[in-house]
Amino acid sequence: MGYQQGLSGLAAASNDLDVIGNNIANANTVGFKQSTAQFQDVYANTLASSVNTQIGLGASLSEVQQDFSQGTITTTGQSLDVAINGSGFFQMSDNGSITYSRNGVFQLDPNGDIVNAQGLQLMGYAANASGVINTASTVPLQVPTTNLAPQPTANVDASVNLNAQQSPPATTPFSESDSTSYNYSTSAVVYDSLGGKQTLNVYYVMNSTGNWDVYAGTAGNATQVGSMQFDQGGNLTSPTNGEMTVTVDPTDGAATNQQITINVTGTTQYGSANGPYNVQPDGYATGQLTGFTVGADGTLTGQYSNGQTQALGQIVLATFNNPNGLHDLGGNEYAQTSESGAPQVSTPGSTNHGSLTGGAIEASNVNLTNQLVDLITAQRNYQANAQTIKTQQTVDQTLLNL
Repeated sequence: MGYQQGLSGLAAASNDLDVIGNNIANANTVGFKQSTAQFQDVYANTLASSVNTQIGLGASLSEVQQDFSQGTITTTGQSLDVAINGSGFFQMSDNGSITYSRNGVFQLDPNGDIVNAQGLQLMGYAANASGVINTASTVPLQVPTTNLAPQPTANVDASVNLNAQQSPPATTPFSESDSTSYNYSTSAVVYDSLGGKQTLNVYYVMNSTGNWDVYAGTAGNATQVGSMQFDQGGNLTSPTNGEMTVTVDPTDGAATNQQITINVTGTTQYGSANGPYNVQPDGYATGQLTGFTVGADGTLTGQYSNGQTQALGQIVLATFNNPNGLHDLGGNEYAQTSESGAPQVSTPGSTNHGSLTGGAIEASNVNLTNQLVDLITAQRNYQANAQTIKTQQTVDQTLLNL
């Protein structure tokens, strides 16, 4: 029994207490991974020593091993809170220097960049103005502050039922201002190239049972765009492709001669009241970003005031063959090392990559009950090693008293 063994034991127990204390201190740190101190014995390295008479020189710290097991996922409702469920790290940019993190608490900076509390930028695949994601390389993700560009209407689905028990209008010729000159009308809001709105009216005029003329246009501009024929079962037989085309001229400086296809497929002539099945135009006005969500595959989807959605980018995850080889930088950030291996960057949900949960965070995986038990054990180890030093002191005093 000697001082060297006791002192090394005190140092080992002190290291153990430090690691346990750090775990307990970070029990509420988002994405934190608890660590365990690993120790090794120490023997004198001399050629003269006999293997049967070697006396150990104590213990030393061999490594501090992190436990990268899953933490509990907690819902927060914050759109830019993102939890990793499974393997992987967020890729972050610190002025071009790449780091990795499990902390998914993000926010927008004044430039629209998605950043963490330290101002590091979240990396991923960018989307162009049309919402197409480019997976060629990762870039700092940014939420656009501009409005969503309008899309002019090109098609109107207009399937209705026309009452077979009606008679042709008593008033001829057709006039949109005279409701007695047509049997039924419906309308849809259409958009021009600037996102301006106009109402497209569609009128149905019965010539005889099974034969109808269709007129369409904006107010005061309706013209005949086609005719429809039905069989004795009330099914549409003509036009065979179900399409008619109307030309609309906007009044707000948008592109003129806007061609809109009216698709009457699904229209019937049954002996029941006139009415729409589905009257739905495509196209939309410009829209402002009102919110966004993060999908399981990392796709960041924006919601706009015009009811549209569009991909704004896609968060990526990086995995490592040896996560314990990462260098802990503090602030929930890690750096790649030769021991960790190169990062495998891919979309969430792909091979060996976890999925994401938007509006949630991954809590620390520290088990406080286990840590408190380990704390008591480390305290006892420290006290026991201190006792070996006291015993050696007593032995030395006995020798001095001879």
